Amino acid sequence: MLSERRLEVLRAIVQDYVGTEEPVGSKALTERHQLGVSPATVRNDMAALEDEGYIAQPHTSAGRIPTDKGYRLFVDKLTSVKPMTLPERRAVQNFLEGAVDLDDVVGRTVRLLAQLTRQVAIVQYPSLTRSTVRHVELLSLAPARLMLVLITDTGRVEQRMIDCPAPFGESSLADLRARLNSRVAGRRFADVPQLVQDLPEAFEAEDRGTVSAVLSTLLETLVEESEERLMIGGTANLTRFGHDFPLTIRPVLEALEEQVVLLKLLGEVGDSGMAVRIGHENAHEGLNSTSVVSVGYGSGGEAVAKLGVVGPTRMDYPGTMGAVRAVARYVGQILAES
Repeated sequence: MLSERRLEVLRAIVQDYVGTEEPVGSKALTERHQLGVSPATVRNDMAALEDEGYIAQPHTSAGRIPTDKGYRLFVDKLTSVKPMTLPERRAVQNFLEGAVDLDDVVGRTVRLLAQLTRQVAIVQYPSLTRSTVRHVELLSLAPARLMLVLITDTGRVEQRMIDCPAPFGESSLADLRARLNSRVAGRRFADVPQLVQDLPEAFEAEDRGTVSAVLSTLLETLVEESEERLMIGGTANLTRFGHDFPLTIRPVLEALEEQVVLLKLLGEVGDSGMAVRIGHENAHEGLNSTSVVSVGYGSGGEAVAKLGVVGPTRMDYPGTMGAVRAVARYVGQILAES
């Protein structure tokens, strides 16, 4: 365990390095921060922090920079994240409230996060498996062809075509639509299979094949892997941090192109808590020079998806964490009201 004074020295080093991009020396620390001790004591503390792996000397200069371990301790010991100003909060709310549908909400959220944090923003679409059914619509396209439209509580809309084994009349279609919605509207997707399993028995024998086909299509929609969709934005922000990556940003860009990698990154955060993965804590080698800040978003205290940002380890953690948390909260409110 570090003493409170050495922790204060580490905090000062992180803050100065993030702000100036220059290795930090003991003289600069004592001039910029009210540490209450002599430069000699600060030098001793810096030597101890270096011995324990919290800071390192990048080259022969007198300055030091934080290591992944140093950033980790800094984040773990944060007493609070940086709150957004009132004008910032109003701007966020007004920008997101202008969205017309779920795609627009996700698109605006990505642009907003990238702009606020000046990092790469990633937003996962709400997961169907965590959602509830708002409405199921059935439309007749031909005597033996239907369209199923599934609308969730998060505003997500899924459409599927169904080829029926026999023609299906309008009265039967209206009956199926009404019975289906009476059972599943407002219910969680996890409960749907049990709620509809005996529905075919309520119809005449010649219609049961079509009813079963509709139910099969509905249930397949819940488990399709294609539901895991992401939107990413602000990749160009990485070019501002070229010197933060050891050789080139190419491995980072390649990792960001792999949706499986991004889903795994977001999946590491719990339903409601915030996760910060720093440097080599990221399993993907291409992201070893980055930090990932992510959090769940949703309504009623339950996350339906995740969002976050990726940037260099030399990151304004309090500010980034504050922005990510605030945006997640606003997106959750908008989904709840939609």
